[in-house]
Amino acid sequence: MKAVKIVAILFLVYGAIVIGFESMLGFFQPEGQTTLTITTTDSNGVSNARVVARLQSAGQLYVAANHWPRAWYRQALDNPDVHIVSASEEGAFVAVPVSGAEHDRVNSDNSLGLVFRILTGFPPRYFVRLEPR
Repeated sequence: MKAVKIVAILFLVYGAIVIGFESMLGFFQPEGQTTLTITTTDSNGVSNARVVARLQSAGQLYVAANHWPRAWYRQALDNPDVHIVSASEEGAFVAVPVSGAEHDRVNSDNSLGLVFRILTGFPPRYFVRLEPR
């Protein structure tokens, strides 16, 4: 019984660490040379901007949903017309969902470190390719 309590406490502490880390990223949205701001539109027509990592693979531009909070990703799937702003470009793009061999290649080319995966609670990773309009 004591072991069960210890394991339960460890899971609760780990959950709190993941929630805290994800909340800090969402609140501060750190920007830099390796990020871009993607603006998506929800079903009510409201625009939402989010800082995400800028990824490259096979000469194409991608962004990934690496976290549990991923409203921007669902919005990009529902309405693929997005706007991006980065240090090197700005404009209208179409978000194209990535799967299969392309997903595996982009994931391999842009792997995440173990510490980051632990801090984010091992969420599934999804990609969209950004095609200029």
